[in-house]
Amino acid sequence: MYWTRREWITAAIASAVITPLAARADAPGEYSADEIVDRGQKFFGAVTRGLAEVVEEAAHRWGQPNGYVLGQEASAAFIGGLRYGEGEMYTRNAGDHKVYWQGPSVGFDAGADGDRTMMLVYNLPAVGAIFQRFGGVDGSAYFVGGFGFTALAAEGMFVVPIRTGVGARLGINLNYLKFTSQATWNPF
Repeated sequence: MYWTRREWITAAIASAVITPLAARADAPGEYSADEIVDRGQKFFGAVTRGLAEVVEEAAHRWGQPNGYVLGQEASAAFIGGLRYGEGEMYTRNAGDHKVYWQGPSVGFDAGADGDRTMMLVYNLPAVGAIFQRFGGVDGSAYFVGGFGFTALAAEGMFVVPIRTGVGARLGINLNYLKFTSQATWNPF
């Protein structure tokens, strides 16, 4: 059986359209901004004044997240720094998964803090894709307590950590977070 030119073109178009859709079939479902704000208010408690604005800004930039992480972390820096955290990653249709993160930073940065952290995860193709390094730029300016967010990226995915905590921090740095399924002290 021989295919006509029209059949070849139709098959090529179908392959180009159907293959990416099939690849995303196992991707976790998305969460609405209202669901994220509600869960964040329960998680952060009384320190949520800016949470709705942060979630709306993130939704404006990256759309709806298809996962999020709730956890806690600690970090310290003087020019170079380290950050360690652990939490639970929630996805709509792929279940909940324990995750750990750690990473170095370098820049004009000094201080230490302990935070409750919510990380919005965008464009997560499958749960295992979170286990890699996400790089970005972070800036902090607070004394005693603070609330802020930043964005980290890797391979078309974005992780947006929203942090509220106690400590003193001032500066800007280049950093990455490495997500793992097991706790480790090695930030590299």
